[in-house]
Amino acid sequence: MFDPQDTPRVFATPIGVDFSRAVVAGIAERMAGAPPEALARVEVYVNTARTQRRLREIYAQSGPGFLPRIRLITDLAARADMAGLPAPIPDLRLRLELSQLVAALLDRQPQLAPRSSLYGLSDALADLMAEMQEERVTPDTVADLDVEGHSDHWQRAQEFLRIVAPYFAEGDDAALSIEARQSRVADMLAADWAKAPPQHPVIVAGSTGSRGPTARFMAAVAHLPQGAVILPGLDYDQPGAVWDKLTDGLSAEDHPQFRFMKFATGLGLHPLDIARWSTDAPANPPRNRLISLALRPAPVTDQWLAEGPGLEGLAEAASGLTLIEAPTPQAEAAAIALRLRRAAEDGITAALISPDVTLTRQVTAALDRWGIEPDDSSGLPLSHTAPGRLLRHVAEARATRVSAETLLVLLKHPLTHAGRADRGEHLKRTRDLELQLLRREAPFPTRADLARWAERRKNDAGAVAWAMWVSDTVLDLFAPEQQPLQAHVSAHLEAVERLSAGPGGDAPAELWEKEEGRKTRAQMQALTREAEAGGTLTAAEYRDFLTAILAEEEARDPVSPHPRIMIWGTLEARVQGADLVILGGLNEGSWPSAPGADPWLNRRMRAEAGLRLPDRVIGLAAHDFQQSVGGAEVWLSRARRDAETETVPSRWLNRITNLMEGASDESRTALEGMRERGADWVAMAVRLDEPIETVPPAKRPAPCPPVGQRPNQLSVTDIEKLIRDPYAIYARKVLDLHALNPL
Repeated sequence: MFDPQDTPRVFATPIGVDFSRAVVAGIAERMAGAPPEALARVEVYVNTARTQRRLREIYAQSGPGFLPRIRLITDLAARADMAGLPAPIPDLRLRLELSQLVAALLDRQPQLAPRSSLYGLSDALADLMAEMQEERVTPDTVADLDVEGHSDHWQRAQEFLRIVAPYFAEGDDAALSIEARQSRVADMLAADWAKAPPQHPVIVAGSTGSRGPTARFMAAVAHLPQGAVILPGLDYDQPGAVWDKLTDGLSAEDHPQFRFMKFATGLGLHPLDIARWSTDAPANPPRNRLISLALRPAPVTDQWLAEGPGLEGLAEAASGLTLIEAPTPQAEAAAIALRLRRAAEDGITAALISPDVTLTRQVTAALDRWGIEPDDSSGLPLSHTAPGRLLRHVAEARATRVSAETLLVLLKHPLTHAGRADRGEHLKRTRDLELQLLRREAPFPTRADLARWAERRKNDAGAVAWAMWVSDTVLDLFAPEQQPLQAHVSAHLEAVERLSAGPGGDAPAELWEKEEGRKTRAQMQALTREAEAGGTLTAAEYRDFLTAILAEEEARDPVSPHPRIMIWGTLEARVQGADLVILGGLNEGSWPSAPGADPWLNRRMRAEAGLRLPDRVIGLAAHDFQQSVGGAEVWLSRARRDAETETVPSRWLNRITNLMEGASDESRTALEGMRERGADWVAMAVRLDEPIETVPPAKRPAPCPPVGQRPNQLSVTDIEKLIRDPYAIYARKVLDLHALNPL
């Protein structure tokens, strides 16, 4: 497939190219003339499951034939053919073990942190440990850092870091996290391939090499006789002098092309010497040049003055760009939904790319008015699905005394008493219970309260049995004391299934049906398997832990989404392609999001230890933005206000607009055209909610009840209310209407 060469074999695709299609086209070009079965020996490693699916879809569209072996880089950690390496510790078990270690430390030294921060500290410690293992940083390296001026904080951090030292032990019997095992596998493969390299083609496609094990694996593949690395979205328009400035991570980590410079120099290459993988041309070369100049590193942005006026083809660069500056997030979501609807009517593929989950949910809700369900790559967190909500509500009832509100939440849940012919009767009794008992006299109902209520229902033969079922199933849930995690999980699942089954019923299939039910059940089964490592905890701690693990997993609808309307995260957008790309939520704090707080190490200490800097997430987001904005038709969208205050445009959008406003008259005119197109769509979205015709207002109500129905006496305060709000007196005194009591 590849000709021999002395240097590592690295290719790239330009910005604005559909990466997945380019990968397939390049493989086909290099396999031309080979027998069909030769393709089955090609091994392709990709960075996401969605890229894996898309490559297979592209091959399927070309008709019957052989497929290359398309694998995930993350699956390296699970390889079973690595002699001497034990299986990795499941993430959930590792998290439970760390939480027990942190809990024991807090019990010994309560001044270190409050007990309520147990799971937050455990997760942060797990993240730090994983990163250290990926980047080959040992606890000793961290302990030897110069911490002058940080002694108090550092002493506290060291107490936590000491408890994870056993996870860095060497030896065949060492307990390996998934990250540690992936790092070991990458190193072992590199060593084995140096002695006996595979003779079949091996390709790594779509990764930027931002993590240590991935970068080392990519380097090992690039040195194979039939190995190659394909980088997505290399900026071939960036001058060599600018590339040479991207060497210091402390100053350049947030640049979109920094990772490519770091990876290339690690192999002894220069990014501009990397050959193109395929003949696919960028969708809009003038726009690539514009964006490349706009995203230059901060120390050289004075080059705008020299190079900006000389940019050519700015009208063409902006011809497919639309700039949405909506007054509110709701208007932004409505305009995006309107354009996606047009795309669905035109039969083109369209993708909304945004890390702002609130915006994507608003767009999904707006599309529902036309019956369009987008294919959302992020899915719905299990904690927000129907089974996940029921699990959370029952866990809450086990941790706190059951109130009238909690009882109604559980009884009205769609999976309670599910799939039974008498569910309607169940809901009717629930309504009557609410109106006749819970809103009148029982804010914290007891078994005796429910029994008295049921006995008063003379015409409802099943009321007593139903009330006893409610008492046994819900009112007896409260169990706040400490128990082993295994006991919590067992009692919790038993209570959920009993509630869903209804009186005398079996465990219902509806509870664990569909994708969301299957994923939720699998998560609970994993928790059951690993519960022995969880120690003892209170019901409140179990509730918090359960909520956290359910929020981490997601469920997607595999059937009903629209085939051409997608919602992608920024990672998926890096290697996907669509006819229309909408980059939404382009405000600071959203895209890019602010790096998370690190409770252990500051920025300088991370750099000295060899760990990843917080700016890395900004640089990755910048690269995803640069890759996405190079498409044929692109929307750049933001809201000028959020629910509280004025927003600040994303730094990348600010750079583009500032450059276009000052580069030349042509660029200024092009920017005005982008804004005008966006304003037209926002105006159309606003008009969606305007009535087609004006409806004349109804006449003012003027009730005139018979004299006999009118009140003949009022209190002094009622006289004041009669003057201020006469209809309140009419409703209460004449119609005999009364507001419901609060729960």
